[in-house]
Amino acid sequence: MPSATAKHPITVYFAIGANALIAVIKFVAAFFTGSSAMLSEGIHSVVDTGNQLLLLLGIHRSKKPADELHPFGHGKELYFWGLIVAMVLFGIGGGMSVYEGISHLLHPSPLTDPTWSYVVLGIAFVVEGIALTVALRELLRRKQKNESVWQAMRGSKDPAIYVVVAEDTAALLGVVVAALGIFLGHRLNNPMWDGTASIVIGGILAAVAVFLAWESKGLLIGESADVEIVRRVHELAEADPAVESVQRPLTMHFGPDQVLLAMGVHFKSKLPASELVAAVDRLKARIEKDCPRIQRIFIEAASLKEHSAEIPQAAVPRKEGNAAS
Repeated sequence: MPSATAKHPITVYFAIGANALIAVIKFVAAFFTGSSAMLSEGIHSVVDTGNQLLLLLGIHRSKKPADELHPFGHGKELYFWGLIVAMVLFGIGGGMSVYEGISHLLHPSPLTDPTWSYVVLGIAFVVEGIALTVALRELLRRKQKNESVWQAMRGSKDPAIYVVVAEDTAALLGVVVAALGIFLGHRLNNPMWDGTASIVIGGILAAVAVFLAWESKGLLIGESADVEIVRRVHELAEADPAVESVQRPLTMHFGPDQVLLAMGVHFKSKLPASELVAAVDRLKARIEKDCPRIQRIFIEAASLKEHSAEIPQAAVPRKEGNAAS
């Protein structure tokens, strides 16, 4: 079934609101306290807000219908914008945080009363925690029974889920690091700790960005559907009484819930052409019903070649988004 996130990206909307609010609060706190770590956290929240807006753009553009230049639709637009998110997070989020930390180490400034910093970081931790819970709930809803959360993250085909989970996790870690840097700076009366915390926050953002870029790369170049879907398609094909053998199904994601299937099927010999066509129709119908994410099906039926002269062209269905040959 189509992803709830694709239709109504609640996780993205919630993350935008949370990050925008937190960014304002963090910048205000950084202005009054002079904390480098707090400024880095403000930059982090601004970058996260922009990234969620880019994801919304990707979701919107991925829904454009197929055309002559893009016969399989625009679903991969979402993966492209997921890659842009990773680049922004690495370059602006990680780069500026590291730069701010190094500047603070080279030109340290005394810290003022940290009370408001702790209050702001506490609020940020709660809000980011709620946003992460919302995103994790959607991730767990789509997780396979035997998968861990990490495996579900790696296996997710929806950037609107795994990007938000990764960024919110980095946000929580950043809040903890910022609080620790501010605490140690005042406790030890050494502003260097605050600058160091900013550099660590930048490193966290860079690491998350590399992970997101790697995931986006796999989806952009053509990643297969889940192993369970491929296995189920193979089982459905082998269970058909007219099928002799089945080649390994080939699948590719064109979006979180848009999968293309190409499969070679060897039907039993000496079957009439009408029965072969009926078997193809039957097999397609079963796959569409059991695996609704598969929206385009191409079946290469080896035995049909022996009877190609007997099969009328109209006998092979040509529904939109599906084909058989």
